[in-house]
Amino acid sequence: MSNFFTSESVTEGHPDKMADQISDAILDDFIKIDPLARVACETMVSTGNVFLAGEISIKDGYVDIPGTARSVIKDIGYDSKEACFDYNTCSVMTSIDEQSPDIAVGVDGKEDEGNQGAGDQGMMFGYATNETPELMPMPIMTAHKLARQLAMVRKNKVLPYRLFPDGKTQVTCEYEGNRVVAVSKIVVSTQHEEDLDQKLLRKDIIEKVIRPIVPEDMFDYSRADADIFVNPTGCFAKGGPLADTGLTGRKIIVDTYGGAARHGGGAFSGKDPTKVDRSAAYMMRYVAKNIVAAGLADKCEVEVGYAIGKAEPMGINVETFGTGKADDETIAGIIRKVFDLTPAGIIKTLDLQRPIYRKTAAYGHFGRNDDDFTWEKTDKAEEIKSLL
Repeated sequence: MSNFFTSESVTEGHPDKMADQISDAILDDFIKIDPLARVACETMVSTGNVFLAGEISIKDGYVDIPGTARSVIKDIGYDSKEACFDYNTCSVMTSIDEQSPDIAVGVDGKEDEGNQGAGDQGMMFGYATNETPELMPMPIMTAHKLARQLAMVRKNKVLPYRLFPDGKTQVTCEYEGNRVVAVSKIVVSTQHEEDLDQKLLRKDIIEKVIRPIVPEDMFDYSRADADIFVNPTGCFAKGGPLADTGLTGRKIIVDTYGGAARHGGGAFSGKDPTKVDRSAAYMMRYVAKNIVAAGLADKCEVEVGYAIGKAEPMGINVETFGTGKADDETIAGIIRKVFDLTPAGIIKTLDLQRPIYRKTAAYGHFGRNDDDFTWEKTDKAEEIKSLL
């Protein structure tokens, strides 16, 4: 019996993703100056305005925060009234304070010690599945690839009319058991110039965005009229922050597994790696991916929890959804032997005190082959096999 699962992605010009990228670009700039900088930066974008708030502590130097924000907006492509937002003329307001000493006491000065505590409490999840080469769920990976393709078509001016940065994609996959058998529905929405013929846009999006990503053996293009939706409500000329306020951390399911796995609730962008909301979620992806790569399970979800100021996790939980080649308790024991799950151990293992974060803030934090995405490596798979 078939079942269906849907995931969405958004382009870098979606207002929420604008906010994420600005927050992470500011984080990168501070880490360039001081790898031990403490950063928690939140961004809101709305009609003609960018508002930045948070807590940032650094030993020496500072960052041109408004300049960084404008540079990100320019790179995304919001450069004119026609695009509905302009990096040149938008206002940038800031409200930045230092990190609370009540939080810093559990972290600062302990970077080289095993007792460096977590920057906050919380639970984090990681997930992997063997249904794609990236060991990611197919619906979210396909949605990300469509969003990237849409951005490429826009930036390279592939079409004879203008597309603007705001856009969304959505993919529904058909499953038989744990196996993907088809892509059944596709949605692409893209901001465009005024008075554009929607029939022409639909034709071009199918040919230039969808067909290069979704192969014919996975999607029945003879049913395109019924199963492909391009700008379903029609005109999408008004977009970006003019049409929709954007906030850091409001696309956490786009950032992770498209809803195929649980999420602890904490967002990633704008947070330095002492915040386990981010670093431990990356580590759990690394753990889960290596478990699947080692062949211990077809699907694996790993949860860990922390208390603020404490180094050792409160506990670890493994779920293999009936696909495990060993019981979940045995796999949890292997994880404890192979991986250092303290905050200091995570930062060292994944080399997280580097300015690598802006690139994570669009098109997903997981399933990427870039060398800076150290949590995507499967270098522990052989060791895991040997322990089993």
